[in-house]
Amino acid sequence: MDIALRPVHDSDLPVFYRQLNDPESLHMAAFTPEDPADRDRFDAHWAKIRSAPEIVVRTVLVDGDVLGHVSVYGEPGEREVTYWVDRAYWGRGIATAALRGLLAEVPERPVHARVAADNVASRRVLERCGFEVSGHDSGYAPARGEKIGELVLTLDH
Repeated sequence: MDIALRPVHDSDLPVFYRQLNDPESLHMAAFTPEDPADRDRFDAHWAKIRSAPEIVVRTVLVDGDVLGHVSVYGEPGEREVTYWVDRAYWGRGIATAALRGLLAEVPERPVHARVAADNVASRRVLERCGFEVSGHDSGYAPARGEKIGELVLTLDH
């Protein structure tokens, strides 16, 4: 399996939109847009992300196929990572490899991440990349329609 990162192309966006609207993926991610099916909001969100110089966003490719995205955003000292991998490919180390690749490209530390407390797989991805739990929080999770527990993880080195 050849896992690579590259800048986001316009042709990636329909794939990201489809992935964002997978019910099981939404449930696991939890902290998602209020209405992931709103294509205009999706397009506006991605236009903003792609035009912001402080955001580093990459498409995740596996054997040349678009399988997700990974990014770092936020102010220095408060930078956060986020990632999304097509559910059909979960459990194959793709998110871990993609996040490691992005962290090598963006050496700023500390970097933070947030994950639904019950999203064990995503927590494992972060811990494999050196993140450690640094706090607990709770917040409204649109994909679940309720307030849920959240872990805050930090990579200091």
